Amino acid sequence: MIRKTLSGLLILSSVAAHAQQNLVKYVRPIIGTEKMGHTFPGATVPFGAVQLSPDTDTIPYEKNGKYNGEVYKYCAGYKYEDKTIVGFSHTHFSGTGHSDLGDFLIMPTQGPLQLNPGTANDPGSGFRSAFSHQNETSQAGYYKVKLDDHNITAELTTSQRVGMHQYTFPKSDESHIILDLMSGIYNYDDKNVWTYVRVVNDTLVTGYRQTNGWARTRTVYFAMTFSKPFKSYGQKNYDTRQVYRGFWGKFDQTKNFPELAGKRFRMYFDFSTAANEKVKIKFALSPVSQEGALRNLQQEVPGWDFEAVKKQAQDSWNKELNKIVVNTSENDKINFYTALYHAFVNPTLYMDTDGQYKGLDQNVHKAEGFNNYTTFSLWDTYRALHPFFNLLQPARNNDMVHSMLAHYDQSALKMLPIWSHYANDNWCMSGYHSVSVIADAVIKGVYKGDVNKALDACVTTARHRSYEGIGYYMDLGYIPAEKSGVSVSNTLEYAYDDWCIAQMAKRLNRNDIYEEFSKRAGNWKNNFDSSIGFMRPKLADGSFKKEFDILSTHGQGFIEGNSWNYSFFVPHQPEQLIEMMGGKKNFASKLDTLFTMHLPDKFFADTEDITREGIIGGYVHGNEPAHHVAYLYNWAGQPWKTQQRIRMILKMQYKPTADGLGGNDDCGQMSAWYMFSSMGFYPVAPGSEQYALGSPSVKNAVIKLENGKSFEVEAINQSDKNVYVQKVLLNGKAVENFTLNHSDILKGGKITFYMGSKARK
Repeated sequence: MIRKTLSGLLILSSVAAHAQQNLVKYVRPIIGTEKMGHTFPGATVPFGAVQLSPDTDTIPYEKNGKYNGEVYKYCAGYKYEDKTIVGFSHTHFSGTGHSDLGDFLIMPTQGPLQLNPGTANDPGSGFRSAFSHQNETSQAGYYKVKLDDHNITAELTTSQRVGMHQYTFPKSDESHIILDLMSGIYNYDDKNVWTYVRVVNDTLVTGYRQTNGWARTRTVYFAMTFSKPFKSYGQKNYDTRQVYRGFWGKFDQTKNFPELAGKRFRMYFDFSTAANEKVKIKFALSPVSQEGALRNLQQEVPGWDFEAVKKQAQDSWNKELNKIVVNTSENDKINFYTALYHAFVNPTLYMDTDGQYKGLDQNVHKAEGFNNYTTFSLWDTYRALHPFFNLLQPARNNDMVHSMLAHYDQSALKMLPIWSHYANDNWCMSGYHSVSVIADAVIKGVYKGDVNKALDACVTTARHRSYEGIGYYMDLGYIPAEKSGVSVSNTLEYAYDDWCIAQMAKRLNRNDIYEEFSKRAGNWKNNFDSSIGFMRPKLADGSFKKEFDILSTHGQGFIEGNSWNYSFFVPHQPEQLIEMMGGKKNFASKLDTLFTMHLPDKFFADTEDITREGIIGGYVHGNEPAHHVAYLYNWAGQPWKTQQRIRMILKMQYKPTADGLGGNDDCGQMSAWYMFSSMGFYPVAPGSEQYALGSPSVKNAVIKLENGKSFEVEAINQSDKNVYVQKVLLNGKAVENFTLNHSDILKGGKITFYMGSKARK
């Protein structure tokens, strides 16, 4: 009788554990970096092509012929401190340190028509509107705000390829919808190459826009439909520099003309509205054609039920968020599920419902057997985001690897993506980190394709002599400082990527490749100056550069970091690095100094995206190169310091507030670090199936794996004081080496951390 009762309880417990919870309520899309303005607060679905969000100003990229530093604060289009909104555009980046997009901005207004956005200091001078955060709601899949100057309530939601707007107007015979085809993020006068619009009827408009920005050749097509007919429409063209205009002057194109084209113009659509009348818009995007955009619209959002589309969006988020169920404090739940939300915003789907997409060769292709993705910010995301996908989103990451290999096939240079962006490579940052993503997917059994072909693509990319000093690197084993301003960081990152290639080659019994790239994986040693114990630029003659400052980020051979942080960037060979730095004791002491030193103000003089908020001592968490460093104490024989540092970083760098991140999220990398670390393990060297153990901040976490099994993390006696691991059991067996294998997680089961207030030395 007792056994039956216990069995029944167990069954009930199991059902409860797997029942979907309402986790959307913990997501705060507005959490970001307030001072850097990289927050993405609007509406999207997981990995959606549409990111529909408010833009709070129109800061130009250029000012008096030079780069305008203020534009950096608008990488996501929205800055929390701003008091006005200029409109709602359909494409955004989430937490990047550079920008583009902001396509097809829509703004509802009422009263006398204004077609200039005006200024933040004088909102009444244009169509922008004041707003208050008290009248703003930001949720996963839904955004709402009151536009105070127009007395209009704006609501946004999306499907994968369609943004849906719902605007509640007051009674007015002068209600307008403005379609700004000039607006963009990181905008300048020549960014818009060409725009075409066709007014099909009094509810349907289609067109496209081509831009030349971070993506050199980017064309986005759209289909826009209204829930009620507009009574009139028109446009204003701002392109005064067009020398040849043809014979279109025969027509008055300013009002009710159905076919428009130019570089810089805005449109308006006029309505009469009753009090509290809702005017809705469906706005679909396509990478291929206007027809594709219209097809996407018809297939994904055929009706006009805004609440139904919102529910579908939030249900899709809830499904993804429930892949990990954590038991922790309320604030940490907000941090965790906001991080999970951020991790699932990018990469973005890049194809129509029929599988067609525009390739890197600017031709139309069809994805066969995979979904095509773009927005690969690989210098950031290879570290933890893609390994996180291998655990939580293996089918999607398989598609992402297929997308990278399609990119390679279409590349005129025969290179894997460096930073994939809308049928372009914008070549941002260093390394060839597609290699790391592919290797990690192959080693962990995630990639379901021709692994030898994948290896060949990695090798061809790594042998591309004309790219970023690879020829020097191959010939000399390092990149001379005279030949590159980021010679050291490139050498270090290439060495790690080469180790990834070697791991793949070993798995595939490609011994010649294994030998070649195993040797290249040690090239980091060529930039290590044993006389000072730091990585240092080396000249072509083999000598180290004399003028050198280990604290500076400018002109020292590193990208977005200094030697103090980059000198620990040997994630694939920490034992050898420790030996070169004088052994475990000296190495741990050096790590201690990194976390406790004080950086002088001059450190920040030449850096745009590193601020004090993202720094602990000299350790820069707000940027990525040192994200693995706190875990290196494990290799130095002092794992309790890993545990202490991890818990400190979690508390100091992640908060449930509008300025809650110590640095820009970089397409989910900061968030992936948080989730891995809060569950007690982290992929120090993707390309290996090994995770390093840290100190879990959750009391319990259940990971629901795609193979149908579950893996549980339990932290007994976990608290803010009990940060030290006393012992670890994996399915009841002791874990002594502070590592966890990916294959053990996939089998399902449980890892238990026993926590205490004193370090176990």
